[in-house]
Amino acid sequence: MHFDLDEDGLALQATVRDLCGARLPLETTRNWTDAASFDRAAWSALAGLGAFTMTQPEARGGLELGVADAGLVFQVLGAELVPGPLVAAALVADLDERVGAGEAFATVVTRPPAGSGPARAGGPWVIPHLDLAADVYVVDDQGVWRTAAGAVEGTPVPNPLDPTTPMWLADAVPAGEQVGGPELARGWLLRGSVLASALLAGNATRTVELATAYAKQREQFGRVIGGFQAVKHLLAEAFTRAEVARVAVDAAAVALDDAGTSVGDGEGEGFDDGYADPTFNPVRAIAGARVLAADAASRNAKTAIQVHGGMGFTWETTIHLFLKRAWILRNAFTTPEEAADTVAHSLARPKWMAA
Repeated sequence: MHFDLDEDGLALQATVRDLCGARLPLETTRNWTDAASFDRAAWSALAGLGAFTMTQPEARGGLELGVADAGLVFQVLGAELVPGPLVAAALVADLDERVGAGEAFATVVTRPPAGSGPARAGGPWVIPHLDLAADVYVVDDQGVWRTAAGAVEGTPVPNPLDPTTPMWLADAVPAGEQVGGPELARGWLLRGSVLASALLAGNATRTVELATAYAKQREQFGRVIGGFQAVKHLLAEAFTRAEVARVAVDAAAVALDDAGTSVGDGEGEGFDDGYADPTFNPVRAIAGARVLAADAASRNAKTAIQVHGGMGFTWETTIHLFLKRAWILRNAFTTPEEAADTVAHSLARPKWMAA
């Protein structure tokens, strides 16, 4: 497969990047810490570009493009560190046109398998942007459920890991109304994972750029630090991680587009059954992208902090915010550990290889 961007892809990313620079600069968005400070006008401008309705039909105000195109947009949003329920908006647009148009907000949480850890007691639930959302959508094995955010009794986390991603803890989330079955839930989990990984890939790319720019102007011992071999190696390794993650995310998005609604459940002996090319399926590609993107974002942010020296840890710089966002996103819709297990399981001898 070939994943160099064509002119349309480059133009799409440039358009989103220009809007982010004009309406969503990091100097401003780093202060979006709650619903009161959230810039709804800037969010609406982003929605006006179609950022959340890329895959929606024109009849619903969408652009009728694929997940691969949405992934390109989300890579830019990740690089610009745009806050807010980005992935939730893209998913809930399937059911609520107001969310896709930026006129309302929603948040999406996943219910852990029954009997695992604290989920056996019904909680605790960790819910992002609860004060901003009108509805909370819960995804589990049985489908998708919608509950009014006001019906959820949550307690705000005093000092969330990422200050631009406020979190609430709730002992329970009311069952609410079922708005989709297992097929919609499965689709949301896969598409949500791809878009979250795209945010991570963009994050990883941007931290390399910021670290490289700093290394070119910071002087030590009468020389710019970018001239030191140790710094060159750090940046070269970070660049490689970012590029591998980007290509993996692009491949996962293309695989999901190609599969359409025929994506299997990724479990059991039939993991590789039903695909035109049984050696490459969307479930494995999406899981692999999460492992690579999460690793690249976390390690590249740490590298960038190291290149920035003692300043990298201070509030006045921005690098530490990229690391915190990477830590939040790595657990969105799946975890790298779960994704690695999925990849390992998919590599077991499938039925099509049997003699």
